[in-house]
Amino acid sequence: MAAASNRHNDIALNLTTAIHRRLRGGPCKAGNSATKVRIRLTTNTRFYYPDAMIVCRPNKDEDTFQDEPTAIFEVLSESTRRAEEGEKRESYLTIPTLRTYVMLESNSRTAIVFPRKANGIERTVLKKGDSIAIPEPDIQIPLSEIYDGVSFEEV
Repeated sequence: MAAASNRHNDIALNLTTAIHRRLRGGPCKAGNSATKVRIRLTTNTRFYYPDAMIVCRPNKDEDTFQDEPTAIFEVLSESTRRAEEGEKRESYLTIPTLRTYVMLESNSRTAIVFPRKANGIERTVLKKGDSIAIPEPDIQIPLSEIYDGVSFEEV
């Protein structure tokens, strides 16, 4: 993957920091883009590096991947949007433990959230003053915290 923009990195760092703060002292852990997610499909096994994740049942410490994330976050860019909205989203949503998939825009304070509900996967778009609800663990992450210090040029 090509190097991410400074804005992408700022959003991902703010997000990972916000998750880590909320999880400190509990059983769940924050993961960053250095940790892979392993997805076992019926036809093959795939590995992806999400920008952030939450894992409440982590793999062994010596593993280089996680199998059971409860939430996965991707920061969208023009070069990665197609994969994150298509192949990656479809693959991530096959993970039985995944309760929430979140795509964060890098050109506006917007999150597209796919929570797993009793009746299936829903799609919700959140804007500026909203918070992302993560049911496992039960935390809220305000978009204002994720986008703190991130500037957007007027187009």
